[in-house]
Amino acid sequence: MADTPAGSGAANPANPPQMRVLTQYVKDLSFENPGAPESLRGGEAPQIDLGIDVAGRSAGGDAYEVMIKINANAKRGEDTLFIVELEYAGLFELRNFDDRSREPMLLIECPRLLFPFAQRVLADATRDGGFMPLMLQPVDFAGLYRQQVEKRAQGQAQAPAAGAEDAPKPN
Repeated sequence: MADTPAGSGAANPANPPQMRVLTQYVKDLSFENPGAPESLRGGEAPQIDLGIDVAGRSAGGDAYEVMIKINANAKRGEDTLFIVELEYAGLFELRNFDDRSREPMLLIECPRLLFPFAQRVLADATRDGGFMPLMLQPVDFAGLYRQQVEKRAQGQAQAPAAGAEDAPKPN
């Protein structure tokens, strides 16, 4: 009898887990260049505040939408050079995944597939705005996922039990 690797999500060896990219797309893109044309004259390198988040949701049946949200705010001193916000998404079909392995697939593996395309859209938007292309370094989606799991666990530990305030007090 063959051993199934831990975390493979295979409920039945005859029906192994399958993932398929159905489509990918820019869901939302915003680029603001509030100081142009003065901000395009050059100067010292900007300080860039970058935020990346990942979300997934069911789209019905075996289909799931996975979205990478990227926010970048570039400043030189107190002056904002540009603000770019990107929501890049993909529609994935996940078959034969158990509940335990589906979430990591959606929030780690699917974003890894989407990231190079989101990276290119972001670089093109900043270049088209008159700046050097903003080239993001690879993202540790497994680390982001662990942070989300930890935040959820902390939130559940801090939340009072449902109905605890209304429970009768012992005499």
